[in-house]
Amino acid sequence: MQGINVVVLSGNLTRDPQQRTTEGDNKVTNLRLAVNGRRKNGNGEWVDKPNYFNVSVWGKQGERCYEYLKKGRAIVVEGRLDWKEQGDGDDHREYVQVVANVVQFGGKPNGNGNGNGESQQELSEEQKKEGGEDDIPF
Repeated sequence: MQGINVVVLSGNLTRDPQQRTTEGDNKVTNLRLAVNGRRKNGNGEWVDKPNYFNVSVWGKQGERCYEYLKKGRAIVVEGRLDWKEQGDGDDHREYVQVVANVVQFGGKPNGNGNGNGESQQELSEEQKKEGGEDDIPF
């Protein structure tokens, strides 16, 4: 039986994206994503507990992430978990990262708009001008 390896995360970037080019001239963009969870502390009060994830985005999608995303931006990532090992001896390190299949850009860090200085209503009006409204089935 083949296993299932799918993860979906929604959170905010903790730093600006970093991009590098591999030896084969492939571009990869690395993101650091914070996802808040809630749990009860010893006093029974709900507290936020951040979880941090390293995300790799390859190819054209990674280039767009590098160009348009900034620290604090909300995103949704769908991808798979990937086990990594680096170094030898005392420098040996093992970790799990997310390799993104899809990255959806959310609103600005304050949660308003689409991050391009336009509100959702403004986008809707623009879509109406282009005739795209009739293509939406709901």
